[in-house]
Amino acid sequence: MDKKYSLVEVVSNKSVKEFLDFPSSLYKEDNNWIRPLDEDIEKVFNPKKNKLFTRGNAIRWILHNSSGIPVGRIAAFYEEKSTSKNEQPTGGCGFFDCINDSNAAKILFDSAKNWLKNNGMEAMDGPINFGSRENFWGCLSEGFLEPIYKMPYNHAYYNSLFEEYGFKNYFNQYTFHLPLDITNFDPIIREKAQKIRKDPDISFCFHDKKNPQRTADSFLKVFNAAWAKFPGVKPISETQSNALFKSMKQIIDPKLIIFAYYKNEPIAFFIMIPDLYQIIRRFNGKFNILNKLRLLYLLKIKKVCTRAVGLIFGVVPEFQGKGVAEGMILYFEDEVSKGVNYTDLEMNWIGDFNPKMIKLVKQISGEIKKTHITYRYLFDRSKEFTRAKTI
Repeated sequence: MDKKYSLVEVVSNKSVKEFLDFPSSLYKEDNNWIRPLDEDIEKVFNPKKNKLFTRGNAIRWILHNSSGIPVGRIAAFYEEKSTSKNEQPTGGCGFFDCINDSNAAKILFDSAKNWLKNNGMEAMDGPINFGSRENFWGCLSEGFLEPIYKMPYNHAYYNSLFEEYGFKNYFNQYTFHLPLDITNFDPIIREKAQKIRKDPDISFCFHDKKNPQRTADSFLKVFNAAWAKFPGVKPISETQSNALFKSMKQIIDPKLIIFAYYKNEPIAFFIMIPDLYQIIRRFNGKFNILNKLRLLYLLKIKKVCTRAVGLIFGVVPEFQGKGVAEGMILYFEDEVSKGVNYTDLEMNWIGDFNPKMIKLVKQISGEIKKTHITYRYLFDRSKEFTRAKTI
């Protein structure tokens, strides 16, 4: 290791605080950066709150310079079910932040690689999350604008640090921006939507606050049919689905969660939330009782969030390409025309391996606003690298 630096595993209260606080000094001159809530990050590394610890493990480090000042951080993790879906057992590294120094970055990447090797991994993806893909995932490479809730933001030089180490582009994930203007939609979208909505067996609805269990059950069925087939995406359980919507209870806007049904069986969903970073950017990572009350007041009473974030969109395979997605869009359009307070939608996490979805979003006037890269590093440097397969 470079003698200028020392690596410390994050185990003490002091090192946890350094891990959480370090990015604030790194981005202090960047007005676009928004500090995530400390508790959102700590949930990832808490075995009592992150069920992935039952089939995997995680570790994190903070890097100091010779004066004892933090200059970098990283985490490494693996989860047995998702590792087995790759051509080789693949773990991950994430929550990477570092000064612009390739030697410092190498120490951090080496620590993650060696730990993963010792746990049977043969590759690592990064920067990713020890959890679901819609949170803390990817290295921003284009669109250095303020992030949306739980999405990463980083300095432009991060891409060079990853690539100099030997990481390669496994896939791009795009964030599309859509102005919520009903006059912008492609006539083809409207035509397909109107056709599907004439089918008496097809129905659409928003989240029902009086029956949240129906939302959780419908999401579970569609997600496992539409998403769990993808590499690195594992099926979710009833417990996980219930926990997801329970955790979002306070921030849910019913008109931002749409479902489609065929003969009362769920076939599609579009899950959106208000972009809480429009409020949270004022909290400096703290979510004490005062800030919780401020959040609810600004979100529910003042309705200051004008940007909705599309978290995830799914259609079961047998109904893909049949106008169901377009039908949900038109159903949402009906509400936008009634004066919903959202003016912009950012559709998060659309991979370049999903050209059908990209085409659909472009048809509704979506434009790529940001690009994040998920990198992969093969430990066997002689092995041929392949990008994520197109679906």
